[in-house]
Amino acid sequence: MTLLRVENLTASYGVSQALYGVDLDVAEGEVTALMGRNGMGKTTTVKALCRMIQSQGTLTLNGQDLHALPSHKVARLGVGLVPEGRRCFADLSVRENLIAAARPGYWTLSRVTQLFPRLAERQGQAAASLSGGEQHMLAIGRALMTNPRLLVLDEATEGLAPIVRQEIWAALHRLRQETSVAILLIDKSLKELATVSDKAVILERGRTVWSGSMADLTPEISEKYVGV
Repeated sequence: MTLLRVENLTASYGVSQALYGVDLDVAEGEVTALMGRNGMGKTTTVKALCRMIQSQGTLTLNGQDLHALPSHKVARLGVGLVPEGRRCFADLSVRENLIAAARPGYWTLSRVTQLFPRLAERQGQAAASLSGGEQHMLAIGRALMTNPRLLVLDEATEGLAPIVRQEIWAALHRLRQETSVAILLIDKSLKELATVSDKAVILERGRTVWSGSMADLTPEISEKYVGV
């Protein structure tokens, strides 16, 4: 069953148009990789989905139109965002960050700290005192604590140390195998994306230029649209 449907999505920053026709969908329990070079519209698509920027076109979650909703109501419908740059509440403790927007459901403080044991060890520390990688785990845990139907990760592992990247990818594999949450995933590591994603959508200059199963994403296609 399709959870998120995006068709002919357009969006602008003032007079500068950024999206010219994005099409993608995410089914229940499915992991979709949103790919493309820098500046091609991936983050803008996420902002449109989370109603941080005005847009036009079809944008529905479980059949409900998102265009007229403010960001907090989109979150209440079941969209959990892990934003680029993490944006943890710096002065709050790890535990306070996790419970700040918690909603009842499968994901509890205990389950999140089992997924990321480092957070269990640092529950009393201020978020500002954590390493970048630990803050990223905290941002993912905070989103999971809202018990989302759709988890959106913008730049899932960018700029992280290799050992932390491995922990994040391991957690994403667990999410895919052990839960029914749908995931829209942005990252630059094609190798890792291929191991966790069911399908891919590629953007170029604000448009969807390719979509399909990860198994059908050939080296030629990835080199054409994703390679440096």
